[in-house]
Amino acid sequence: MYCNKKTSTGDNMNKKVIIASDSTSDLGAELHRRFGIRILPLGVNLGGKLYTDGVDITPDDIYRHYADHKELPKTSAVNMADFADFFKEYTSQGYSIVCFTISSQMSSTYNNARMAAEEFENVFVVDSGNLSTGAGLLVLRACEMAKEGRSAAEIAEAMEELKPRVSASFVIDDLEFLHKGGRCSALAAFGANLLRLKPCITVKDGRMGVAKKYRGAFGQVLSSYVKDQIGDGSDIDLSRVFVTHAGCDMDIVNACVEGVKAAAPFKEVLITRAGCTVSSHCGQNTLGVLFIKKTPLE
Repeated sequence: MYCNKKTSTGDNMNKKVIIASDSTSDLGAELHRRFGIRILPLGVNLGGKLYTDGVDITPDDIYRHYADHKELPKTSAVNMADFADFFKEYTSQGYSIVCFTISSQMSSTYNNARMAAEEFENVFVVDSGNLSTGAGLLVLRACEMAKEGRSAAEIAEAMEELKPRVSASFVIDDLEFLHKGGRCSALAAFGANLLRLKPCITVKDGRMGVAKKYRGAFGQVLSSYVKDQIGDGSDIDLSRVFVTHAGCDMDIVNACVEGVKAAAPFKEVLITRAGCTVSSHCGQNTLGVLFIKKTPLE
């Protein structure tokens, strides 16, 4: 789903395209610079103070606060005024904009962006239907299309075909954050921890659900998870894969990267750190392998 109320007749000729995303795409500063991505950060309410995701608060700050106070943050959507200011800044310079947001099923960010975009020409807001680097995969492909000279309208339309092919999943080591955040009952969390169960969370149709429950030590579970996700690689677009984690031990992360490389000949394997939104919901030891398939998810 993407929206654009006003499109000037010159859009197909306008090759000055800005690609933007809210901060939940978890691409990191290096990829932002490399691809020229503009980021609109979500708010993070913690300890009675309002912070800006990735600007003056990090996931490690959240973990330290939780260890000391047993309090989780609440994230807040990018508001309409911030979107409007951003759209005005770049459209006034002659740019078209393709702006990605976290799934509309998970946040009001998309609706805020959609309503703000109604006042501008050549602003396309894309509901990624995803989170973290599931959305990030779309953002990077959009950047590549913009570099190829494609118009904002063409890019936004192409994303609708690409969205159902994004495979986004994560394995969670400990359910404490999900339980504290009200997304998992105390009984379920206790039972999972007792049995050493590690749920695999997948995203489909914009919503998160449990696909499989692994059992055992986190590192061993991740080895099985990587093999399950990639399979023989025949239905995967091998251009790019993300290994995205929420502060895992780097030995575990690197082992997963090697497992990914051994499973399929990806052209690019990118490691990213999950930002405040995913980290505050899932907790520190969370890791996912995310890529685009050749066919839509079943």
